[in-house]
Amino acid sequence: MERPSWAPQGIDLSMPSVSRIYDYYLGGSHNFEVDREAARRAIEVFPGLPKLMQANRAFMRRAVRYAVDRGITQFLDIGSGIPTFGNVHEVALAATPEARVVYVDNDPVAVAHSRAVLDGNDRADIVAADFRDPQAVLTSEPVGRLLDLDRPVALLLVALLHFIKDEEEPDKALAELRERLAPGSLLVLTHASTDGGPHTARQGQEISDVYKQVGSRLVMRSAAEVDRFFDGFELVEPGLVAMPNWRPEGSTEHEDPVVFTGFAGVGRKA
Repeated sequence: MERPSWAPQGIDLSMPSVSRIYDYYLGGSHNFEVDREAARRAIEVFPGLPKLMQANRAFMRRAVRYAVDRGITQFLDIGSGIPTFGNVHEVALAATPEARVVYVDNDPVAVAHSRAVLDGNDRADIVAADFRDPQAVLTSEPVGRLLDLDRPVALLLVALLHFIKDEEEPDKALAELRERLAPGSLLVLTHASTDGGPHTARQGQEISDVYKQVGSRLVMRSAAEVDRFFDGFELVEPGLVAMPNWRPEGSTEHEDPVVFTGFAGVGRKA
């Protein structure tokens, strides 16, 4: 296989990547046939997956604009993936020239492509680090240079926590991050679930099995389990809801039912 210029040396192009699969769902071009094949298997089980991922991205854009409307200009996006069209720094900088964005991902392809996209941008950068190691994130050079942690920050964990198993203690990592955030900071979160949507627990297990084959565990959590991630934050209206129902910019009555699968919420640290 010919290695594209954006694919860093040392990456096994025969192994699918969660971030490149997500890029494929969003209509991006930074994916390989091995990623597309895994995505197609997932779509066979869960035919609405691309629409669901697009709803996820649309929620993220609304949440970024909500943060800016409340005077927050700093964004820490962990598990950011490949920055396809409509990513955080584009949305934030369109809303305010004061925006500063630090992306964090542990996928070398996502990091390499982010660096290429952000080259020459002095208001956004990428850190190669893992959510499960909060200190590596918080003490990184881009965070120190671009973010003032004594002022409110919007922490984005969008479509991330369902890849973190309970035994990896996501609550503990999130608590470490929360403790370092200033009062007034926001937590922006989405999470996969079969609660509340048209899909069954069996389908949830089948799609989890597809992701397990590509080396990632997809953990479906209930509404109550997702709500616990907001400990220490006060959920803003309308609370923890399906993604299209979080401060929609228009009517949602004609949306495909599949996009109401899973949960989204924004919490504010008092």
